[in-house]
Amino acid sequence: MTGYRTEYERWLSFAGLTASEKEELVSIADNEEEKELRFGAPMSFGTAGLRSRMYLGPGCMNVYTVAATTEGIARLILSENGAGRGVAIAYDSRNHSAEFARTAACVLAGNGIRAYLFDGVRPTPELSFAVRQLGCIAGINITASHNPKEYNGYKAYWEDGAQISPEQAQIVSEYVAQVDVLTGAHRADYDTAVREGTIVLLGEDFDEIYLSRVAETAINRDAIAAVAEDLKIVYTPLHGAGHRLVPEILRRCGLRHLYPVPEQMILDGNFPTVAKPNPEYADVFRLGIAIAEKVGSDLVIATDPDADRVGVMSRTADGTFATINGNQMGALLLDYVIRARRESGGLTADDYAVKSIVSTDMAYAIAERNGIRLYDVLTGFKFIGEVIKNYEKSGAPGKFLQGFEESYGYLFGTYARDKDAVGATMMITEMTAFYKKQGMTLSDALEALYRTYGYYREGVVDIAMEGLDGLERRRRVTAHLRDNPPAAIGGVRVVRIGDYAKGTITDLATGAQTPTGMPLSEVLYYTLENGDKIVVRPSGTEPKIKIYFLLHAEQPEQLDGKLAAYREDALAFTKV
Repeated sequence: MTGYRTEYERWLSFAGLTASEKEELVSIADNEEEKELRFGAPMSFGTAGLRSRMYLGPGCMNVYTVAATTEGIARLILSENGAGRGVAIAYDSRNHSAEFARTAACVLAGNGIRAYLFDGVRPTPELSFAVRQLGCIAGINITASHNPKEYNGYKAYWEDGAQISPEQAQIVSEYVAQVDVLTGAHRADYDTAVREGTIVLLGEDFDEIYLSRVAETAINRDAIAAVAEDLKIVYTPLHGAGHRLVPEILRRCGLRHLYPVPEQMILDGNFPTVAKPNPEYADVFRLGIAIAEKVGSDLVIATDPDADRVGVMSRTADGTFATINGNQMGALLLDYVIRARRESGGLTADDYAVKSIVSTDMAYAIAERNGIRLYDVLTGFKFIGEVIKNYEKSGAPGKFLQGFEESYGYLFGTYARDKDAVGATMMITEMTAFYKKQGMTLSDALEALYRTYGYYREGVVDIAMEGLDGLERRRRVTAHLRDNPPAAIGGVRVVRIGDYAKGTITDLATGAQTPTGMPLSEVLYYTLENGDKIVVRPSGTEPKIKIYFLLHAEQPEQLDGKLAAYREDALAFTKV
């Protein structure tokens, strides 16, 4: 009997299964492919934690894998003598999220570690804030962000409020490998742990502390009030964790006319009104736009299920609605934050912003013109958090202005170390009010940026590589590119190659190599002769390879042909 079959039979015969769990395993008895997917190998725990479909088996998200992973986290904490500091735990609106969070709390309590468990669904950034505010050694968040309804996930944070480091993830992986997934976790009884104070519930009083810190990041507190009678915002949390705190922060900032999407204000892990609960997709705005047309709003805002990402659709000059994507919003916000801080007398040459390497180069142009510092980091908000941490440790002058990623994540304060859709929605609304007073929508403001800095366009292609051989296929693509680097892409010569797995940037004309200055990562970065850039990286959270395009031109019509040519060549990269 092969390994996955042996593991399947072990689970099937486990006496602790509930009747429904037993039924689930029996239902796949004749499906060898499904058994191999679920039982062939355990999930890999990395800096992004875990993310998978919710089924039984070591390769999926379930109470057993959550318990075993938490046992690994507990052993790391105990090895650091951190039991007395406790762990904050949050969860989103996905199916089984509350159950998984309670399981994690019971395992921590079973190991003598206090768990601070939120009493209901909360935004991811509030978890990051809680770790810092409560002085915890670590944090756990049960969420699969914007993935389809079949998925759930497990994110681990450390004492600075950012997700754990690669070194810590490796230690946790080694501990988890020593734990029997079915029986190896130490669990306390939930009710007993709550009564004894080993599990402490966090409620709305803690939300007040978080909201007050978010509100402090507002720059122009009069902007919304100045147009309060005319400013109308439509909002949807996409059935998720922004449903309560996003409307509340907007109310506190003076917004009088907020129109929530009623059907999507309901917490529901099946996400019944959307195919995928992702604010990057225009389809999730359909219900919101209908309301916007009815009430005369120029803006529809959507946050994802764990409320760390935010997407926007803005009315355009012809009266229709168009997406403002993550790169465009990052540039708009950076320009606005700099402008607002300068007008308030709060901007210095030492102030800084941070973005990921796959986010728009327009940010460089904005930063250079305005005399502020801009740092590039690897994809993953923990790297933005690391820059903030290093600034604070060094005592260097300068205020953190903004961190952003092209994937719709933004942060404006140092109270958290993760992207925050609550704070970002507040800042987007403040910016919208600023432009409304000038008779402009955000679409108008974006066009004004292009006229100032030239036209930037970014694109991304996702190549799904699922199934049993998905990981090997992804490795094969990057290995092939490393051994066979392209001389040109889309007919334009490649002049520099950044191989972030090796930590080097190579000038192809001279052969000279310089360090990337960043942690090692499976990323390949191609700079073309005309300044355009193409980046290839395996996703850290989904079974796919992502190819990013960062383009610039003086006129928008020049971008279409370039992007099409680059895409054609880049797609050929993956056919190996």
